[in-house]
Parts: sequence; C-alpha cells; structure tokens
Amino acid sequence: MVFNSLTFIVFFALVLVLHSMPFSWATKKTNLLIASYLFYAAWNPPFIILLWLSTVVDWYAAQKLVRAQRQNARRAWMLLSVVANLGMLCYFKYGSFLMANFVALMGTLGVTYTPPAFDIVLPVGISFYTFATMSYTLDIYLRRAEPARNFLDYALFVTFFPHLVAGPIMRPTELVPQFAEPRRATPEMLRFGLALMTLGMFQKVVLADSFLAAAAEMVFDGKNIPGALDSWVATLAFSGQIFCDFAGYSTTAIGAAMCLGFAMPDNFRFPYAAVGFSDFWRRWHITLSSWLRDYLYIPLGGNRHGEARTYLALMVTMLLGGLWHGASWTFVVWGGLHGLYLSVERLLRSRFAEYRPGPMMLVLLGLLTYALVNVTWVFFRAHSFGKAWQILSGMFGLNGDVKPILPTVHLVMVTLIVAGLVGAHGLMRNRTLESVVSRTPAMLLSAIWALMLFAIVIAQGEGNAFIYFQF
Repeated sequence: MVFNSLTFIVFFALVLVLHSMPFSWATKKTNLLIASYLFYAAWNPPFIILLWLSTVVDWYAAQKLVRAQRQNARRAWMLLSVVANLGMLCYFKYGSFLMANFVALMGTLGVTYTPPAFDIVLPVGISFYTFATMSYTLDIYLRRAEPARNFLDYALFVTFFPHLVAGPIMRPTELVPQFAEPRRATPEMLRFGLALMTLGMFQKVVLADSFLAAAAEMVFDGKNIPGALDSWVATLAFSGQIFCDFAGYSTTAIGAAMCLGFAMPDNFRFPYAAVGFSDFWRRWHITLSSWLRDYLYIPLGGNRHGEARTYLALMVTMLLGGLWHGASWTFVVWGGLHGLYLSVERLLRSRFAEYRPGPMMLVLLGLLTYALVNVTWVFFRAHSFGKAWQILSGMFGLNGDVKPILPTVHLVMVTLIVAGLVGAHGLMRNRTLESVVSRTPAMLLSAIWALMLFAIVIAQGEGNAFIYFQF
C-alpha cells in the first residue's frame, strides 16, 4: 500500500475513525498495531514474519541486556540483536550482490563458478525498520534510553505505519514515550497534518512523477548518447525528482502521524540551499545522517583521535551509507564522493578558519554545492558505470556532436521547476514551514491548499512506488 493510492485514502480514513472512537488507550494502540501490519502486508504478506522476527529478537535481547549483571553478558545480548538484524539485511538486500561479486572474483582468478539459481526478493522497508530496531537495543546498551514499558509499545514503535517503510528513521526515545499516555490530534494538528499530507502528495504525484521523472528516464534509461544540455537537464530533473519523491514521502508520513496526535522529526530542511556538504547532510535525510553519525561515525572515532582517523571514519561512514542505499557499486561511489567532498571541506575549513564569506560568496558557494551534489546524483541514478560515465562525459561536453534527446517542452519544464525549487529552498534556508504558515493569511493558505489538491486530482498518478522503497 502506498500513500499515493485510493486504497490508502480509505485505509487512513478508517484508522482516523477508529482512533477517534471512545476506546481505551490500549485498544487504540492495538488498533494502530493491527493497521500497521495490514499496511505492510499489502505488499507481500509473508514478509511480516521478518518484521515479527526483528521485533521479537530486539525486544527479548533488550530485556535480557537490562537484567544482565556482567558486561560480557550485556555485550553478548547486544551483539545478538546486531547480528540478527544485519544478518537479515545482508541476506535479503546484499545476497545477490555478494554472490555476483564472488563469482566475478573467482573469474579473475581463473576459476569458473556457477552458483545455484535463486531469486531473493527485497522486503520493502527492511533498511529502515532494521535501523530503527537496532537503535533500540544499542541505545539501551549504551544506557541512552530505558526499555519500553510493555511489548505493545515497542511493537508499535517498530511497525507504526507512517514511518515503517521509508522513514523518517525513528529512535525509541522519540516515539516510545509518546505511547505512554493517550494522544489525539487537536483540530489545529489535524488541519496541519492533512495539509502536510497534501503537500507531500503534491511533491510526489505532481512534481516528481508527472513533471520530472520523464526527462530523467529518457536520458538515463535511453540508449542514445546525450550531449551537454540533455545530460545536465536530465540530472537536474532527477535531483528535483528524488527530492520531491523522498521529501514528499517524509512530509506525508509526518502529516499522517500528526493527524493521529503523534510527532515525528523533520527529515528534510531545504537541502538544496546548503552551503557546503556538512550543511547538506544536516538538511538531507536528516534521520539517516544522524543515525550514521551516532552509531557509526562516532564509534569509529569521530574527530577525537586526530585528523587521519577523522578522515578515515568519515570515508568509511559515507561509503557504508552509500551501500545502505543500494546493493551496487554505483551507490558506493555515490557515498565515496560525498565522503571525499566532506573531507575536502573539512580540510579547507581548517586551513581558512578565519574566512567569513559575504552574502554573494555564500550564494556562489551554495550553487557550487548544488552543482557538485548533482555530479553525485549521476551515480545514484545510473544503473551502471558505463551509463554514469556517459552522462558525466556529456555534462562536461566530451560526447561530441550528438543528436538531442529531450524535447523542448521538457527542457523548459525541468529548468523552470528546478529553478523554482532551488530558489524556494534558498528563500526558506533559515526559516521553517511552520513559521511561514503562521504569518500567511488564511485565505491564501486555503487557496494554495485547494490548488495542490486540484493538481493532484488532475495529475491522476498511477500509484508509482516511492523511490526509496527499493532501499
């Protein structure tokens, strides 16, 4: 079940009705848990077993960890959780990738190996709920959180349908305490939550799917060699598409949770207005970047053990962050480029610590950041290194005299939309959506809301899955 479907509209309406009924709080939480399982089962019912297994293993490991008296026992229960979660993730997400690379390695050594045929289906959302469940056990092991009061609260934390399949990646300290007392949305929360859901669907259905996806597909999935204009416009189209698609999901998820009376953290803060790459990762997929920082970068040493160790920790973190996104070397290169960008930025900041750029230089640095981010998007979107090099060669004018691929209407449409998107991020760089909404006249807000709803209906999306469902 996807947010951008009629099925979800009916499902969510029923959930809201049940949540507003005069049931006990335990019954309402049980209803939400059942609804979350139904939401997940709409993709592939057998994979609920994996969700149950992950939930039970981490709940049991955390309970034993709390009761353990010796440090070795505590560490053993923590490792059980980590190995079980990463084991399932590695098998389902990276099994085929590891086998293909093993076969290639054997081939370079002159050994022909034909593995048995087997197809591994990637369970939707496994990367997201694995990180969520692991954070529960790790936080308890590190004594940063108390265990949930009961199994129902913990199970609901894992499966709560707004964040289950594509985030935001929730921490137990952010959501579990909200289950302690009855929660119901106020009229203001309900209105704002529905408005956020509308905004998220507008980003996904209208901007990402209807206006931007086609240009990216024509170039990245086509067989023709692109020139400079086609390469840049297709890459810019994908930069807009992936933001509108993923931020659209996160915005819809936050809005859905708010309609039920729950708060979830922001996952995007106008990332295309970032000045520098550390700023970019404070604004893009915030819950993932903070997870990688707290559970990978800092344990690897962070910035506490000298420059060399810091750069190593940074690169390892970003390389693994790239691999988290997909079982392909192109994703590893994407992560490696971001690690390189962050390392160079850190080096420059240390060398020019006293430099304070003026307003115009900030704009130029922001545009440079966006341009370099687009270079990384090539590896994120391309299905092979050959296609990635082809696009990059086109971007830098190395493909010679080739025939145009994109029609003029796509060139103009993508340019206007992406320019508007980047400009809006620049205007909102130091603001929040809530602060802008609070100062906007109600009539204007109503008109904008109505226009977005109208555009969603007119677009008549086909219920395309969100891009991050494949991760």
